[in-house]
Amino acid sequence: MAWGSVLWFLLHWPVSWSSPITYLGVLVMMHLYTGLFITAHDAMHGVVAPGNKKLNTIIGTLTAGLFAYNYYGRLYPKHHQHHRHVATDQDPDYHGGNFFLWFFSFARQYITVVQLLLMGGSFHLLQLWFPQENIILFWMAPAVLATFQLFYFGTYLPHKGEHDPDNKHKSSTQGRNHLWAFLSCYFFGYHYEHHDKPYLPWWKLYQEKDRLVKGRQTV
Repeated sequence: MAWGSVLWFLLHWPVSWSSPITYLGVLVMMHLYTGLFITAHDAMHGVVAPGNKKLNTIIGTLTAGLFAYNYYGRLYPKHHQHHRHVATDQDPDYHGGNFFLWFFSFARQYITVVQLLLMGGSFHLLQLWFPQENIILFWMAPAVLATFQLFYFGTYLPHKGEHDPDNKHKSSTQGRNHLWAFLSCYFFGYHYEHHDKPYLPWWKLYQEKDRLVKGRQTV
């Protein structure tokens, strides 16, 4: 609802390059796009509507689709494959190369020709009602930026490099800073915590972070 409401407002906003609202709008929409994907991700773990599998799938399909026509039915098996085979050759999210090669590999896994055609068609359709610059600034650009945001904070940073052999999830984690963790990727920088307890929704990951930090302090 937040994504749709803010987007509707910004599509009608008279774009002014001297107004901070223009730039803030791009950042807010980027954050909300990331939230769409995080909601779809939580649906893949069955925690959006626990006990109601059909509703959980509907919400996951809707939020994935609103994010540049991602297809939930395609994302679901790949994400669970990532959890089963994290940081191995069987992990669709993993690549041992540098940032750019890794992102290219990641994009090949999740961006399809059908998505690009649907985005292109929607872009031309939206121009019937809204200014082109609004569509680019507030609908298209934030989706691209959020894709980089999700990849960088939710895949690349947690899984890059060598991990301690005792690290069973082959995942690192951000330092405890709940505000930054929320703004950067809805607490998914607390990535070890997510892999350790994938049944926790995004808004409970900070509690698990606190529990682990306090546990280490008392040792």
